Amino acid sequence: MIALSVAGLDPSGGAGILADVKTFNALDVYPTAVVTALTAQNVQCVGRIKPVDPDFVAQQIDMILEAEKIHYAKTGMLHSPEIVKLVAEKVKEHDLKLVVDPVMVAGSGGNLSQEDLVDSFKKYLLPRAVLTTPNIYEAQQLSKMDINNEKDAYKVAKNLGKICPTVITGGHLKGRDIFYKDSLKIIEGEIFNSNNTHGSGCTYSAAVTAFMVKGNSLDESIRKASYFTKKAIEHGRYGTLNQFWRFNTH
Repeated sequence: MIALSVAGLDPSGGAGILADVKTFNALDVYPTAVVTALTAQNVQCVGRIKPVDPDFVAQQIDMILEAEKIHYAKTGMLHSPEIVKLVAEKVKEHDLKLVVDPVMVAGSGGNLSQEDLVDSFKKYLLPRAVLTTPNIYEAQQLSKMDINNEKDAYKVAKNLGKICPTVITGGHLKGRDIFYKDSLKIIEGEIFNSNNTHGSGCTYSAAVTAFMVKGNSLDESIRKASYFTKKAIEHGRYGTLNQFWRFNTH
């Protein structure tokens, strides 16, 4: 079982491709990865982002898929409209089932990429996705609607669900995930008093991808990923999650 992540590199190890790789590994899925951007950051803030040349992003994707039979992929930070469009073309070319984590703002609300990224996501990438997993801030940018409470989140999820199935992740919604695919579904959760939230969106979308690789339906993959991510937040860093997952779910 194998999956592909197309995302940025977070040298702190908490988010981006390194978080995706760790999540795939924890769920017994072999990771492959394409780097779209280099960052200078830590778990508190992003200092600088340096995008990878789009042609080199394309070559990375082609070289991996030339040698490996990969059916499922996920995206994280793509940084520019050019890379978004390129990835959408590669998804079509290689017939990939794609989970889109539309990384445009951090969990704190800070912008991570260019303003015109929203239109590119909606025009090129989301129509090719089996799921998108925005946090509350990204959902607001994609829908151009405010989210002040759960009712607002329902409306936004339904709005984005017209483009592709959407789950608004619950870190800012009392731990509840709002999922829309044909109809609205609520995935219950809880908020932990924890500082281990850096990269939780990456972990969530990577976990959904891994569970689908393992043959779970989209609905079941989302539920399992929600549980997995909450346990990641609860149990913290440095291998604790990996040990928890292996010893408590097999």
